[in-house]
Amino acid sequence: MAELKTARTTVRRKADRGRYDRETVDAILDAALIAHVGFAIDGVPSVIPMAYVRIDDAIYFHGAVANHALRTLANGSEACVTVTLLDALVLSRSAFHHSMNYRSVVCFGRGEKVEDDAAKLAAVEALVEQIVPGRREGTRGPSPSELRQTLVVRFPLTEASAKVRTGPPIEDPEDLDLPYWGGEIPLTIVRGDPIPDEYVRHGNGTHP
Repeated sequence: MAELKTARTTVRRKADRGRYDRETVDAILDAALIAHVGFAIDGVPSVIPMAYVRIDDAIYFHGAVANHALRTLANGSEACVTVTLLDALVLSRSAFHHSMNYRSVVCFGRGEKVEDDAAKLAAVEALVEQIVPGRREGTRGPSPSELRQTLVVRFPLTEASAKVRTGPPIEDPEDLDLPYWGGEIPLTIVRGDPIPDEYVRHGNGTHP
């Protein structure tokens, strides 16, 4: 397995928060749902949010074959993929020391088009499972025609790093007696109760 830490992925600001082990990187990627993919075409930068799934040592994206961002990745353009999980707002007694607790991953590399139909199908099914665990068994798989209309891009995890902040605010000693509150406000994404569409009938499937 390639070394994740490179000159580009080395965390310099707050270097002690940097993580380069696959266990940490994989855990963050597996917990999130959206990645932001950055690339440039003819000097014009773009950053596009995309659903993704990690399978082993790569991230997979999929969409319509006409998708401009995906075609750019599939053609091997240099790209940067970022994922962030926001865990808490960190409030200090000083405006200067306000912060956030987070877990983030930054990956660099070049994507490649997945040509094999079996690999494409596996990626699409894995993405459905990433969105709602167990959903793969509760949905119709893609038809051969739908699979032909789908572009799947593999982005290898060969150059990446994680950055993690945890804990309370940093406080200057002279601020500790100020009459202001300090601490953390936790943030979480919570799945709500499923809302069926108009076509769900009694006994027609089960909710996720």
